[in-house]
Amino acid sequence: MWAFVLASAVLIAVPGPNMVYIVTRAAAHGRRAGLLSALGVETGTLVHVGLAVAGVAALLAGAPAASGAIRCAGVGYLLWLGLRALRHRPAPAAPIVPESAARMFRDGALVNLLNPKVALFFLAFLPQFATTPAGLLVHGTVFFALALAADLGYALAGAAVGGRLRVGGRWPGMIYLALAGYAALA
Repeated sequence: MWAFVLASAVLIAVPGPNMVYIVTRAAAHGRRAGLLSALGVETGTLVHVGLAVAGVAALLAGAPAASGAIRCAGVGYLLWLGLRALRHRPAPAAPIVPESAARMFRDGALVNLLNPKVALFFLAFLPQFATTPAGLLVHGTVFFALALAADLGYALAGAAVGGRLRVGGRWPGMIYLALAGYAALA
């Protein structure tokens, strides 16, 4: 289990779409948005755990076309987020109006569910440590706890940076578009 915890911690620490999404949301919209986005992202992790326990991850591992379709959907969703953010430009002096809590949570969950890095983890990495449904559940829960702690930290850090820099403008949309490019090439 310690080898799994260490490997998971390293994987979680590597910047990817989930982390950048949470930090961007928190920096642009504040701590509440970052925390809701982190909770949404990790709800997506719970869905991945459930799918792995149910055997769906093993089925997807044998279907490269399905895995590719999920990756394309993730790229498309990040492109949509980026274009939406670029279209919605508040006046420089106007405060940024946050989106609804449900939307921030949902967007976080979708970013995770369509994240190729997380899908690859549950398809290729997790089965190296556990093969039974009970083992997958235990290891998936450990991964969830580690990722949630890290993501909540990223949300708080992003909010602190955003509060100090008073960021706004087009940069969140540009980051989402860059994430789409990263996901397309990953």
